[in-house]
Amino acid sequence: MIKHIMATALLWSAIVAAHPLSAQQQMDNTLGSLWSKVENNYVGVNVKSAAIDAARFNQKAVKSNMLPQVNAQAQNTYGTFEGSAGAFFPQAGFFNVSGSAAPLEGSSTAANTFGSALVQWEVFSFGKLQTQNKAAGSLFNKSVSEKEAYLLSLKKLLSERYISLLYNNAKLRWTDKNTERLDDIRKITSGLSASGLRPAADSLLASSSYVQALGEQEKWTGQKNAAYVKLLELYGNDTVNYAASAGRFGNFTEIGLNKVRSINPEHPVLDALNEQAQYYASSGQAQMKAALPSFNLLGGYAYRGTGISPNGKVSGAWKDGFNNTTNNFLVGIGMTWNLTSLHTNKMKAEKLFKDAESTRSLQTQYELAMQADLSASQVKISQQYKQLQKTGLAVKQSQDAYDMYLARYKSGLITLSELLQIRILLEQAENNHIEASRDYWLLLAYEAEMTADFDFLFNNL
Repeated sequence: MIKHIMATALLWSAIVAAHPLSAQQQMDNTLGSLWSKVENNYVGVNVKSAAIDAARFNQKAVKSNMLPQVNAQAQNTYGTFEGSAGAFFPQAGFFNVSGSAAPLEGSSTAANTFGSALVQWEVFSFGKLQTQNKAAGSLFNKSVSEKEAYLLSLKKLLSERYISLLYNNAKLRWTDKNTERLDDIRKITSGLSASGLRPAADSLLASSSYVQALGEQEKWTGQKNAAYVKLLELYGNDTVNYAASAGRFGNFTEIGLNKVRSINPEHPVLDALNEQAQYYASSGQAQMKAALPSFNLLGGYAYRGTGISPNGKVSGAWKDGFNNTTNNFLVGIGMTWNLTSLHTNKMKAEKLFKDAESTRSLQTQYELAMQADLSASQVKISQQYKQLQKTGLAVKQSQDAYDMYLARYKSGLITLSELLQIRILLEQAENNHIEASRDYWLLLAYEAEMTADFDFLFNNL
C-alpha cells in the first residue's frame, strides 16, 4: 500500500513538473523564438555593428583635435654651408637663418644634426571644435538608428520568409488532402466500374484527376523546400521546428486589431533622418566658425650640432656634425586667421544648411507617408480578418456538402462529374482561405515594421 502511494505521488510530481516545461516549449516554438539567433548570427547585422564602431572611432578622433598637437623631427644632413646676406619673404612655418659671407677654413662641406619638438594647443576657436564634436556625435547617433532600422527590416524579412514557408506548407497539405480525396474517388469509381455500375470512362476520369493532383503535390513540395532553404539562410541552423506555427497559420486572434496606432516620431527611419539633418546643421555651423581666427599656445625646443667650430674651422667628418651644439626654446601665443576663407566657408556653410533643410523636409514627408500607410494597413487588416471568418465558414460548409455528395455518389444518386464539381468548389474554398491567411499575416508584418513593434506577430505566429 505504501509503495502504491509513493508511486502515485511520484507520477503526479512528474506530471506537474512536465506541464510547465511543455508549456514553455510550446511558448518558445514561435516566430519570435527564431529572432534572437538571427540577430546574433546574421552577417548583415555585423555590417551595421561595424559601421557603429567606425562612427564611434570617428567621434573619438574628432574629440582628439581638442588636445595639444605635438610635432617632433630629427635629421642628420651633409652638405654645403654658404651664407648669403639680404632679406627674403618667408612662408608660414619657415624662418630665415642667415650665415656669414666670410670665407671659412677647412672642408667645403660639413655635417649637421638637428632635432626639434613643437607643441601647439588651440585654446580658443569660437566654438569650432565643439560644433565639430556635435556633428560627429550626430553621425554616431545616425549609425545607431540605421542599425535599428536595419533590424526592423530584417525582422520583416524573417517574418515574410517564415510566412512564405507556412503558406507553402499549407498549400502542400491542401494538395495532400485533395490527393487523398481523389484517391478515394478513384478507388470507389474503380470498384463501381468493375461491378458494372459505372462506365469505364468514369474510372479513367477519376484516375486522370488523381494523377493531376499528384503533379500539384510535387510542385508544392518543391515550393515548400525552397521556402525552407530561404529561411535557413537567415536562421543559420539546419532545422527549424515550425509545426506549432503551421497550426496557428490558419487560426487567428483579433486581439489588438481595433487598436488605433500612430507612427512614433522616434521610429528608427525617422530618427536616422533627424540625425542626418543635425549633422548637416552642425557641420554648417562648424564651417562658419572655421572662418574665424583661432588662438594657440605655442611651445618649442630645438637642438642643433654642426661641424663648423666658432673659430671658423670647418670639419667634413660626419662625427663632428654632433659638435658645436646650440639649444633654443620658445613659448608664446599666436593667432591664425585665413581671411580668404571668410567667403568660401560661408558658401560651404549655406550648402550644408540647405542640405539640413532638405533632410528635415524629407523626414516630414516620410512621417506623413508612413502614417497614411499605417492607417490604410489597419483598415486592410480589419477587413482581412472579416474575410478570414467568412472563408473559414465557407470551408466548413463546403466540406460538409462534399461529405453529403460523396455519400450520394456511393449510393449512385449523382454522377462522377457532379461529385468532381463539388470537390472543385471545396478545393477553391480551402485555397481562398489559405491565400487570405497569408495576406493577413503579411499585413501584420508590414504594420509591425511601421510601428517598430513585432511583439504581437512574434508571439502569435
